[in-house]
Amino acid sequence: MPYPEAVNLPFNSRVLGGAFMPARKGDADPGGPGVWFVFRGDSLALAAAESLSPVEGERPPWAGEGAGELFIGTWKGNPVRILDMGIETDVPSGYLVEPLLFTYLHNRLPDDLLTLSGLAQQILCWERRSVVCSRCGGANEAIPGTWGKRCAGCGSEHFPHIHPCTLTLVSREDELLLVRKPEWPPGYYSLPSGFCDFGESLEECASREVKEETGIHIDNLRYVGSQSWPFPAQLMIGFTADYAGGEILVDRGELEDAAWFNRAALPPTFSSGSIAGWMMEKFGRSR
Repeated sequence: MPYPEAVNLPFNSRVLGGAFMPARKGDADPGGPGVWFVFRGDSLALAAAESLSPVEGERPPWAGEGAGELFIGTWKGNPVRILDMGIETDVPSGYLVEPLLFTYLHNRLPDDLLTLSGLAQQILCWERRSVVCSRCGGANEAIPGTWGKRCAGCGSEHFPHIHPCTLTLVSREDELLLVRKPEWPPGYYSLPSGFCDFGESLEECASREVKEETGIHIDNLRYVGSQSWPFPAQLMIGFTADYAGGEILVDRGELEDAAWFNRAALPPTFSSGSIAGWMMEKFGRSR
């Protein structure tokens, strides 16, 4: 298996090793050529030569003078910057422009550059969404040395929002409980999942989501790993569990189907580069 431990999954910082040195907000940009993560709206522009890669070298002139620029660290000693272009900006031929999720799903980048792209996207999303104070509507200012913001009007402090989401692989002897959403590729199934609610632990969230989506009760819940998920800013927390009772009752408001599958005949699912795919590969196949 390519990812024996969840910590080595794409979008987790260990994938970057010692090659990336993050900057603190407000650190001086050393200047000179570097690596550029150029976003047009919610899509990333990648240089399409023999293989795809972020834009490298001098600041791309086609990004326009009005593009917002942000220094986020160094990659193999070279400055790493985000460029936030206008949605109408033309990108010349020789570049692929697409949402980062498509880039991930089609395996267009190696894990390290994919992970760095995800970090850039998370930072950009936070910067876009934290311009004004959510309490009073005043202008936010950077808190030195952090990615946090402080309102110039009421003084409220705001920090990057990370949204915890649980996934649970439920076993019943030689069967796994899998679910399908209508927007997924034909025939694909994955794990029951959902976001944590107010006043809820991760374990409570996992049990509730399985019950709400499928009608199944679980026990013997065990944590197995987590993955940063920059679409736009989630933390995916994986558990395994055992069947404890109930019959399948599908939540049609969220799912198209839920069913038990034999471990030896599992349906198509997502890449093992996602924690859901990794969990099915590591814990779900025939024993």
